[in-house]
Amino acid sequence: MTPEEISKILETHKNWLNGADGGERANLSGANLSRANLRRANLRGANLIGANLRGANLRRANLRGANLSGAYLSDANLRGAYLIGANLSDANLSGANLSDANLSGANLSDANLSGANLSDANLRGAYLIGANLSDANLSGAYLSRAKLSGANLSGANLDYSAWPLWCGSLDVKTDRRIAAQLAYHFCRLDCDDPDYIAAKKAIAAFANAFHRVAGCGRIAHESHKD
Repeated sequence: MTPEEISKILETHKNWLNGADGGERANLSGANLSRANLRRANLRGANLIGANLRGANLRRANLRGANLSGAYLSDANLRGAYLIGANLSDANLSGANLSDANLSGANLSDANLSGANLSDANLRGAYLIGANLSDANLSGAYLSRAKLSGANLSGANLDYSAWPLWCGSLDVKTDRRIAAQLAYHFCRLDCDDPDYIAAKKAIAAFANAFHRVAGCGRIAHESHKD
């Protein structure tokens, strides 16, 4: 698809959004937009099912409510993109740059986000069930009420993020690094309940495998026996 053709589609889509004459909702399902420059493009509500957007520049693009189901977005630049409520189920976003993107309420079920950069992304309420987030960068990401059940987070970076403490974060696949990180934070609670103290002692050695233990301090008495 040529830049001229893309520009024409974006113009008619803009008219459709504004209710102007000659407006038509953008239908780019199955389109080959590989390497296309769509920076700051307004594709709100557009149909992009199965589109090839590999390596496309979608930085700061407005994709709110867009249907990107099954789209190929590997290595795409979506930094700061507006994807609230977008449908990205089964989409291939491996290696994509989604840093600072707003994915609040987006459907990312079964999406491939392996190696993607989601640092500081807004994933509040995002639907990530069954998603592949292996080796993804989620540092500083906002995960409140994100649905992570069945997602693969092996190798992911969750530093300065927050694990959502609700049923939607159960049964997540992790690795030793993340498990030790969560165990460490559990062990650093100030709780004098005897059962908690016993549990803390039981896992303290494992918790000290936390990759930031040098800066945060080792948990003492992990080998203490009554």
